Amino acid sequence: MDTTEVAAFGRLFRDFLDQVVYHEPVDPSRSLERRMHDHLGRPAQELPIVKATYPAYDHANVHLAVERWFSSEGRTHELVGVLSERYRDDSLAELVEGAQRHGRYAVGAVDYAYLPVSPDEELACVDFGLYLGADGDDRSVLLLRGPSEEYGRQRVEVEVLAGSREEAKRLLAGVDRLIHEHNVFRGKVLSFQGSEFEDGIGPFRFHARPDLGADDIVLPPGLLERVERQIVGVARQRERLRAHGQHLRRGLLLYGPPGTGKTHSVRYLLSQLPEFTVVVLSGMSIQRVGAACSLARHLQPALVVLEDCDLIAESRDFTDGEQPLLFQVLNEMDGLGDDADVAFLLTTNRADILEPALAQRPGRVDMAVEIPLPDATGRRRLLDLYGAGLGLPEEALVDAVARSEGTTASFAKELMRRATLFAAERSSGHVTAADLDGALDELLSDQDALTRRLLGVPDPDAALADDDDDDDGYETGADGDGDDD
Repeated sequence: MDTTEVAAFGRLFRDFLDQVVYHEPVDPSRSLERRMHDHLGRPAQELPIVKATYPAYDHANVHLAVERWFSSEGRTHELVGVLSERYRDDSLAELVEGAQRHGRYAVGAVDYAYLPVSPDEELACVDFGLYLGADGDDRSVLLLRGPSEEYGRQRVEVEVLAGSREEAKRLLAGVDRLIHEHNVFRGKVLSFQGSEFEDGIGPFRFHARPDLGADDIVLPPGLLERVERQIVGVARQRERLRAHGQHLRRGLLLYGPPGTGKTHSVRYLLSQLPEFTVVVLSGMSIQRVGAACSLARHLQPALVVLEDCDLIAESRDFTDGEQPLLFQVLNEMDGLGDDADVAFLLTTNRADILEPALAQRPGRVDMAVEIPLPDATGRRRLLDLYGAGLGLPEEALVDAVARSEGTTASFAKELMRRATLFAAERSSGHVTAADLDGALDELLSDQDALTRRLLGVPDPDAALADDDDDDDGYETGADGDGDDD
């Protein structure tokens, strides 16, 4: 049997299977083929189809863009679904062929997926549906299909059937433009998730933007102003900088022991940049830095926060070559144009690990600022901040400052919480000096040595054992309360 005979046999066998599986014709009044023919004014199989794909996390953006396109002045549309057990995995061309050859598809309900578009809002987005659109005398059919773990699709698919290829491309170009103009991520705070099909849009999750003032930040004099100038100041002076030929892209590294206030400082900066799109990457989610930089580039002004960069400074698990993942991060930073209003904010508990990698890629990070352990003045400000309203006597606070030497901001926060808990256990609404002393005794006891390490407090015995081992107290990587990393 030659090749021609094999091909002919294959066609006949497929026709046989189609007749066996699809022997029951669809009710003509609900026929998808008839609905498309009536809408287009000619057989759908005669028209070209153009396809576009988008990342899974853009599902809501694509849905909104398609809705805006067909709802604009001069355009109308009808949205229909498809009633079939197999349609979910069929392309638009397969739907057209199956409807025309076998009459196997009927018009049914549209499938929807509920997706978050802000920290407290969800949107019903078309997960599978056909838009029968009209733009003046032009007619089109657009298939919108969301990602599906069941069918192994991790992209949003849009297929357009129209009178000409140019007309279909024009429609897709309009959808692209509307995605950019009305992106739901613009001005939001986002973080990546570990899977594209966990909670959130694809690998994203929305977060409420922090609301912090300078009084909520306890740092050595002048340090907050330096940090704010590098990130916020450039944003506020962007036009003057551009006029003088200065670049806007910048990188800031915050380093120091865990629990000293790095993450809290980051949150303050976010509160000062309400118009910025913020993408937060932490730990191994930094492998998604390419997608984060792409999003930042399209939605600038933007801020990319890379937390705990020391965790990936030596990791080669997610790179094609021999370079650690951090080098990929730095290369992505370098790939942005100088005029891009994109800031990178890196944090680390282990500057000793990070420094060699940064030294091999100079210029990506413009400023490094140490967030140190608070001195006596700082510890007093922290006790006043976290103990506001408790009414503790001055003598007790002075004593607590002296006894808490070498501790962190996280320690101060936990100290005030624990003192308040002691009072509550006495069924008292008033926190006393004795409660504060008791909380201090407990936190400073040998029994709570691990707790202190979790709050970022260095181990003095380890420091005495090895003068060069100042980071032993930080190696847990734990930040205590996330507010005070």
